[in-house]
Amino acid sequence: MNWNQHNWSEAADVASLVCMLAGAVLCLLAGIGLVRLPDVLTRIHAATKPQVAGLLLVLLGAGLRLRDVADLGTLVLVGLFQLLTVPVAAHMVGRAAYRTGRTDREHLVVDELGTALDKSRGDQGE
Repeated sequence: MNWNQHNWSEAADVASLVCMLAGAVLCLLAGIGLVRLPDVLTRIHAATKPQVAGLLLVLLGAGLRLRDVADLGTLVLVGLFQLLTVPVAAHMVGRAAYRTGRTDREHLVVDELGTALDKSRGDQGE
C-alpha cells in the first residue's frame, strides 16, 4: 500500500468517521445513564457531560466531512449554544428537584443549597 496516494481528504473522512462513532457512543451512554441512574442529580450528570461531549464529537465529525465555511460556522454555533445552555438548564433542573424534595439529601456530600435556603428562611423570619 502506497501511503503517498492517499490525500488529506481521505484522512479527514476517516477522522470524521472516528469522531462520529465516538460521539454516537457517548450519546448512547448518556441515554443509558438517564434510564439507569437512580435519582435526579445523577441523571443530570449523565444528561450533561457525556451528551455534550458526544454532540461536540459528532459536530467535529460533520465539520471534517463537510469542509464548507458556512456549514462550519453553523456547526460552531450549535456547539457553542450547547456549551452555554446545557449547564444552565441542568443547574435549574437540579435546584427545582432539590426544592421539590426529589433529591436524596441524606446522601449529599456537601449541601450548600440547603444551608443557603435555611439561612434565607432565617433572615426572612427575623
